[in-house]
Amino acid sequence: MINLICELSQYFIMLFMILYTVKCFSALIQTDEKKRKKKTNKQIGYVFMIHFFCYLVLYLRTEDAGIIVFYLAQIIVAVLYMLIFHGIYKESSALLSNNTAFLLLIGYTMLTRLDMSLAIKQFVLATIGLVITSFFPYIMTRTKNLRDHAVFFGVAGLIALLSVFIPGFGQEIYGSRNWVHIGPLSLQPMEFVKILFVLFVAGTLVKANTIKDLFVNAVISALFMGVLVIEKDLGAAVIFYITYVCMVYLATSRPIFLIGGLGLGVAAVLCGYMLFKDSLFAHVMVRVAAWQDPFANIDGSGYQVAQSLFAIGTGGYLGTGLCRGLPEVIPVAESDFIFSAICEELGVIFGLTLILVIVSIFISFVNVSMKCRDPFYKYVSFGFSVIYIVQSLLNLGGVTKFIPSTGVTLPLISYGVSSVLSTLVIFAVIQGIYVVTAREAIKNEKDRERARIFLEQAHAAIADQR
Repeated sequence: MINLICELSQYFIMLFMILYTVKCFSALIQTDEKKRKKKTNKQIGYVFMIHFFCYLVLYLRTEDAGIIVFYLAQIIVAVLYMLIFHGIYKESSALLSNNTAFLLLIGYTMLTRLDMSLAIKQFVLATIGLVITSFFPYIMTRTKNLRDHAVFFGVAGLIALLSVFIPGFGQEIYGSRNWVHIGPLSLQPMEFVKILFVLFVAGTLVKANTIKDLFVNAVISALFMGVLVIEKDLGAAVIFYITYVCMVYLATSRPIFLIGGLGLGVAAVLCGYMLFKDSLFAHVMVRVAAWQDPFANIDGSGYQVAQSLFAIGTGGYLGTGLCRGLPEVIPVAESDFIFSAICEELGVIFGLTLILVIVSIFISFVNVSMKCRDPFYKYVSFGFSVIYIVQSLLNLGGVTKFIPSTGVTLPLISYGVSSVLSTLVIFAVIQGIYVVTAREAIKNEKDRERARIFLEQAHAAIADQR
């Protein structure tokens, strides 16, 4: 009987996942507010059904009563978050809130399957993050001069990046010196610096009027990437560089900056490979070799990628079912390679729809940017859009052997305090920009209505005098 319930649950999970994904895109293209609200309300039901069936299977397979308590705690937090957030910010995006809850719940599910203690830790810290970041839209509606603090954002970001070089404070993990220890927590400053970096670039681009201004902006931005290269954190350097090039292109609308920037980036990678491949980036060369042929050294450097491919292949279209696969044999499955674990036990179809959800989030971010009239907020939201999609694609590309592994996480799904908290900040800032833009549109509409009424009254008064 238990096996039958688990098998049926697997199909229900797949069905509701497909329905949720369809609603992500249909809500994006829906112009009627009432119809969009109906679609996002249905999404909430799909999210909770996916979550319910996943935890039902986990409980039936493990018979651990703690899973029920943990499941209920997640539901309470998710419901309170969506109800309270939309109650306070009535102009906020329900689609974005749904996606935030969805990604977090999927992450909790897989972490519960892999390591219950990590899942609980992620849940507690993410809940704290949700509470803190819920104030961001309010702060943004009350703050009008964020663009004037570009210098502060730049200096603070560089100092935070350099903190990893403080003896006894910074630590090298997996070949990159990009971690710091604060009490019992290990954090990656880069995750928070990327937010400061976008704010810095946006603030300086708004005030850039000449080529000289752009050159100064480029030099300071290059310092960020130079520090990341010295830290041997090439994945982060790629994210920063692509984000910077895209933001400059948006601000200038000149294709030469996009084409030239990408060409310069490729040239820098080739030069770095030829000059420093055996010294500064030796650990990167190991990942490149594993990417080229993971089965050539399957017991060594290629083990992680090979196991990732085995997991995805073993899961097939429908997956082996939760607790029926072997995702624990993949090194760092709870973090960098969590997508492989998802595909193995929930199926490749689930994985593909998850990728589509990620793409829909990126599109919704870009939509916010394109609708924003304030150039500073336009650049900020676009910069965060690029950061989100590039980081996601780097992670997905690494676990599927499309590109060498870069060591970046899958936002809001992978285990990682720094990654989850920084991504929640990004989502909250996008929500804040959405709220600010919506309120400005409402205010402008009211102003136009007042002007129309005034003109009608004026014309009527003139007609009466005649």
